Amino acid sequence: MDVMAARDRVFRTLDADGDGVITREEYLVRPERAAARLGRGVNDPLVAVARSRHERVYDSMDGDGDGRVTFEEYAAWAGAHTFDDVCRQALGSLFDLADADGMLVREEFTRLREVLGNSAGNAGEAFDALDADGDGRVHRDEYLAAIRAFVSEGASPMYDALVAAP
Repeated sequence: MDVMAARDRVFRTLDADGDGVITREEYLVRPERAAARLGRGVNDPLVAVARSRHERVYDSMDGDGDGRVTFEEYAAWAGAHTFDDVCRQALGSLFDLADADGMLVREEFTRLREVLGNSAGNAGEAFDALDADGDGRVHRDEYLAAIRAFVSEGASPMYDALVAAP
């Protein structure tokens, strides 16, 4: 997959209602929805961190500040620098909602990816792609590096598994 196709894939995932724009509300519901489905209460400090980091990402992504991110805005914004600057922290905060010890076992990883819109079967394949040493755990840095590779280079074994036909 090339970089623009990868960005289109991510954009379509973030555009939950499929109307061609990512609204502020649509984007900022992600940490709340993840927290609820991962068993975190609204007053959990990790939820507050996730919410704050997602607000920062949205503000960065919405270049003209109109509360609507088009694919063109997203595609111009997305990339390695943006990932390192703001996305890494937001996606890391979602990882932490699944388990804050810096690593996920298969069940935790699968639940996280299901919350983010992937099928359980694909999530299992993605886990295997990331668990290169076979220790049964995916470390936070491995997970985030795979997402960074996908949005900045258009390739990641984890994403290849996540987007494969179920």
